[in-house]
Amino acid sequence: MKVKDIMSTPVYVVSPDETISRARNLMLKHKISRLVVMQDNEIVGIVTKTDIGKRLQQATPEWRRRPIDEVPISLVMTESVIGIYKDADIKQAVELMVENGITGLTVSGVDVNNPLEGIVSRHDIFKYFSSIESDTRVGDIMATQIVTVHRHHTVSHVMHEMEKYAVKRVVVIDDHTISVGIITSSNLAFMNFYDNHGGIAGKDVKMARKSTPGGQLAYRHVKEMPLVAEDIMSSPVATIDADVSASNAAKMMVNERIGALVVIRDDEMIGMFCREHIIKEIIR
Repeated sequence: MKVKDIMSTPVYVVSPDETISRARNLMLKHKISRLVVMQDNEIVGIVTKTDIGKRLQQATPEWRRRPIDEVPISLVMTESVIGIYKDADIKQAVELMVENGITGLTVSGVDVNNPLEGIVSRHDIFKYFSSIESDTRVGDIMATQIVTVHRHHTVSHVMHEMEKYAVKRVVVIDDHTISVGIITSSNLAFMNFYDNHGGIAGKDVKMARKSTPGGQLAYRHVKEMPLVAEDIMSSPVATIDADVSASNAAKMMVNERIGALVVIRDDEMIGMFCREHIIKEIIR
């Protein structure tokens, strides 16, 4: 099968001078994870949900203190864009993604006046895999490392753990080590990272109450608190048994539009099954 048979169209395009706010709105509206950045009919970059989340959390220059609707895409996009011809084999596309540590490729044809005919992403590869039969089981290719955070850990701590362990998702647990949610790069990309002063966004929490002379309860004061894991996590956690076939697990993920499943055996978390595991399985 060829790249042209599974690539996504149409391709949504932005200019480098448009804002991150505009990019996020397009991603949300069209349920996509990447946009091609073009200028004068030339591809100059690509911006993904991961780029937005990662660049904003690590950024330190002065522009970080500006509202997100004023930050240009050029400051967070990836300039080195790797493409592939539409008549290439799917395996070639997968090899390019794995070798370069990327999750998508621009697709071009022979028309020089139309340098962009589609995009093939990890999700497209994943959909293709879900349509074929496979003897591989979830437990055969899952990752055994599970990074967890407590539901009351701050978002700053969550970002630190994701960077420390080089993972794109963490499982959120409660006091009884039961999984209550999951946080991915998408959750981070679509949250409001910073307040108007350039600090990590927080929330106002109404604290202790006292009775008024009329017997009514009134809040004593309001305290500003940092955002915590439970404020941005996705819930409930999607799980899968380790003995389920990888292709059936992929079908479930495609149908429910999720990027990972927590793998369980005897009601215990034993691993994580993600799109990248399928990608690597294809080129084994």
